[in-house]
Amino acid sequence: MRALQLLLLLGMLLSPATLSVARKPRRENRDREVYGNGKIFDITHEINPNMPTWESKDGLGQFIWLVDSMKNGSKLNSSQFKLSTHTGTHIDAPGHVYEEYYEAGYNVNSLDLDVLNGPALLVDVPRDSNITAEVMKSLNISRGVRRVLFRTLNTDRKLMFKKEFDSSYVAFMEDGAKWLVENTDIKLVGVDYLSSAAYVNLISPHLIFLKKRKIILVEGLKLDNIIPGHYNVHCLPLRMIGADGSPARCILVK
Repeated sequence: MRALQLLLLLGMLLSPATLSVARKPRRENRDREVYGNGKIFDITHEINPNMPTWESKDGLGQFIWLVDSMKNGSKLNSSQFKLSTHTGTHIDAPGHVYEEYYEAGYNVNSLDLDVLNGPALLVDVPRDSNITAEVMKSLNISRGVRRVLFRTLNTDRKLMFKKEFDSSYVAFMEDGAKWLVENTDIKLVGVDYLSSAAYVNLISPHLIFLKKRKIILVEGLKLDNIIPGHYNVHCLPLRMIGADGSPARCILVK
């Protein structure tokens, strides 16, 4: 009887259905974040229904629909999606906060790809403060550094993984933005939540950063589990006429 039970169990394990399940790729192999033997880091948040969106309690919600489906008889699968241009990891264009720039066509197509690609510095911001002038001074960022990614308490709190928008996120205050513009060579500012400006000081930092159209803001970066230091950043927006911002795919290369 025992031998018969073992044979039956073996037959179940070797059945076509079981082997089919075993051959399915594991999800973690499809959604990698580190490539190239640990030298390439994907710092883009996955766009998903449960990610936060601006001032929403309910998150992004459904954003993609399968219009043509092979399950329903179509010859292929084809989807449509609808997103804010400031969804997830995204880039702001000057027309986001300046009407005259928007009317003049300074949209994402006008952004300098040289600024969005090249050597970058990842720094840890003191965890007890928004990014003020005093905080900027304390970071001791050298002249000549053109691209800086600021990791803050937002990453520790995993705010980009929470559905409900959190207005207590950490970002730049007006004096911090002004100090950066006047005392550094930074042209790419990267932050780890949906805005580079603190909620209590929302517009003025954007105006300061984008006034001369020389600084590019990359917001909503995924910076957890990465050692601070020097990397090469590559960040590309979609090429869309009239867009005041765009979701982007960003990576760091060691």
